[in-house]
Amino acid sequence: MSFRMEQTMRWYGPKDPVSLRDIRQAGATGIVTALHHIPNGEVWSREEIQIRKKTIEDAGLTWSVVESVPVHEQIKTRTGDFLQLIENYKQTLRNLAAEGVYTVCYNFMPILDWTRTNLEYELPNGAKALLYEKKAVVAFDLFILERKEAFSEYSQQEIEETRAYYDRLSQDAKQLILDNILKGLPGSEIGYTLDEFKAMLQTYSGIDATILAEHLRMFLDAVTPVAEEAGVYLCIHPDDPPFSLYGLPRVVSTAADARRILTQTPSPHNGLTFCTGSYGVRADNDLPAMVREFGDRIHFIHLRSTKRDAEGNFYEDNHLEGNVPMVEVIDEILTWQEKRGKSIPMRPDHGHQMLDDLNKKVSNPGYTGIGRLKGLAEIRGVEEALVWMKKRK
Repeated sequence: MSFRMEQTMRWYGPKDPVSLRDIRQAGATGIVTALHHIPNGEVWSREEIQIRKKTIEDAGLTWSVVESVPVHEQIKTRTGDFLQLIENYKQTLRNLAAEGVYTVCYNFMPILDWTRTNLEYELPNGAKALLYEKKAVVAFDLFILERKEAFSEYSQQEIEETRAYYDRLSQDAKQLILDNILKGLPGSEIGYTLDEFKAMLQTYSGIDATILAEHLRMFLDAVTPVAEEAGVYLCIHPDDPPFSLYGLPRVVSTAADARRILTQTPSPHNGLTFCTGSYGVRADNDLPAMVREFGDRIHFIHLRSTKRDAEGNFYEDNHLEGNVPMVEVIDEILTWQEKRGKSIPMRPDHGHQMLDDLNKKVSNPGYTGIGRLKGLAEIRGVEEALVWMKKRK
């Protein structure tokens, strides 16, 4: 028997303009969602979980993965009520398992979730993609955030070039950079004002990558036994982008990071969300090799491709193009599925805004219906071809 990846799509709940019916028509069978209306740190009750699960099942679909149960900032910094917040997290895991939801994605990124500077980057064919422009991030750091330490972290040439770039921007363009960075993107835990963000940065004073990695280990050592008892599989999402921003440490960016996380807390219930787009931004991450090494602990997969350049910029490319060797990655995933004797849930990620979606107001950038439908169709085609080739051998 050949195991196909479980085809899923992310759904942002009843207000998502891409409906469950749309997702079912795309051919997906599973839903990836979260209870975004519950404040970070509070317990997800069984009643709230039941309501969401029933909505999904009434549409003929399955709630396959939670993305995400957010990790409160006080847990990451181990300040304030972090011990009670960890207890709340444990209870949410128990409640999800009691309602039959067993795969939980989360991240450990400080303050900001995934970061982009342009949500409508126009491609040569007229479609729109998400863009990370390094110069815009540096300009925000130096001249909007005005972080004092930043002036010693960039070269004098980089500071001068960024100043010239920033001075050329209109006031609207400057405001757009601020909005895109601070107001939060789909799946982000929260958005901030500039003053709030400055205050949050202070909560990480004295916390470097070594300390944050240790805080992650302590969090996992606390919650993993509960996940084991409940049958829940935890899967950490990599940093997006996979490098430091604004002096904040990042600890889930490389193969070495993944190896450390899986080795320090060796339970099979402590695993990875393998996001090819996030890991793929770094040229030093060999994605097929990472699947070969960590495949027994990959519990959830995001398939997307990014196109990077030497200056540190990247944008979301077509799913089968860019810097991600997608065919090789899927081939390694299929090999691991056969070894494990089970399918792994996968979703196409960050599709382009294209065709009729160009005429719609997009409330969830990167998550339009048509772009992800295209990505899913391409991934499905690659998978079927690889399965056929394996059968021919």
